[in-house]
Amino acid sequence: MRTDIAVLGLTIAAAAALIARAADEPLDAETKARVERFEKGPATVDVSKYPDGIKENYEVFSTKCSQCHKLSRPINSDYAIPEEWSRYIKRMMRKPGSGISTGDGKKIFDFLAYDSSVRKKKMLDEKLAKAPAEEKKAAEDKIKELHDKYDK
Repeated sequence: MRTDIAVLGLTIAAAAALIARAADEPLDAETKARVERFEKGPATVDVSKYPDGIKENYEVFSTKCSQCHKLSRPINSDYAIPEEWSRYIKRMMRKPGSGISTGDGKKIFDFLAYDSSVRKKKMLDEKLAKAPAEEKKAAEDKIKELHDKYDK
């Protein structure tokens, strides 16, 4: 029985080491340059004219996301379509120690997707113009859903 526990302990330790190593792997040059460009921009968003629910979600975003990276990274990123934000947030939630619960992830998504529909509207419109019809409709429906939920 002791041997089984020791083997299991090694397996867990090995898995933890692999996860830690993957999280610490250096970025390729192109990705690193892209991230650095995003991080040079503003690290806050003026949410004073946003609905109260979005302001509350911004606080969750600010608290959770600043634990692992500069807020300027997502704020200035070239993500604007809801699906892009969904993939990004899910990836962040899977990172060890992120502390982003499913509920927090939903609030962060709502903030980022809503914010993109306002602050990054030109970028969003350009991306939607190039998107396949089905993806465009799904994005437009999600954005409408967010505005219907928060704009009261």
